[in-house]
Amino acid sequence: MSNSEHDELRRLLGGYLLGGLDEADTDRLDAHLRDCDDCRGELDILAPVPELLQRLPETVRANGGPSAAGPALAIGTRPSPERIEGLLRRMRAEKSRTQRLARVRWLAAAAVVLVAVAIGFGVITADRGQRQPQVLPSPELVTARFESAAGSGLSGQAVLTPKTWGVSVSLDVSRLEGDGPFVCQVHNYGGQIEQAAVWGPTPSGNAKVIGASSIQLPNVSSVAIADRQGHVLGTAYLN
Repeated sequence: MSNSEHDELRRLLGGYLLGGLDEADTDRLDAHLRDCDDCRGELDILAPVPELLQRLPETVRANGGPSAAGPALAIGTRPSPERIEGLLRRMRAEKSRTQRLARVRWLAAAAVVLVAVAIGFGVITADRGQRQPQVLPSPELVTARFESAAGSGLSGQAVLTPKTWGVSVSLDVSRLEGDGPFVCQVHNYGGQIEQAAVWGPTPSGNAKVIGASSIQLPNVSSVAIADRQGHVLGTAYLN
């Protein structure tokens, strides 16, 4: 289809909506609309026009005088090509104006958000600049290395962290030999012993375990690891 033929059919859209085309033109436009996305889109835009034209006399009476758009067209009359093309121009202009307004509203909303973010960032930055960084006191950790018992190759260390309720014990040991489960024991200077952790054997003989005891750190004399028979495999002394 040539451009001139397409333009001719496009100019018939207004009359198509208003029911003013003869049977031949209606059939031609029906066939064209099946294959032309642009004309179908324009037809969707123009779809409200017939109802608006029918309501035009009410608008004129409400305004107390004739409308600049001229008298209403009755459905079924054939509109002139000039009126159809003018109708198309007005609809396109209205659509363009609506799109511009939507873009302006979106840009205004985006600008408000950006300003709010910039102000908030400035307040946070200024606040950070005025405050001195807060340095939390380091816990008084105590690290003790294990001494292996006779016949045992246990090695590693115990890290003890003081707590209000007692002490946390972090173990990092290797070369665990014998049958599990293994037991971590915390000893105090008065001979009291508390079980801090229990774990099973590992294929590599290495273990990282965290346990706890109610004995306060200043009262802890040593931490020991024993096997399931109660044989001590290594002891970490706190001196």
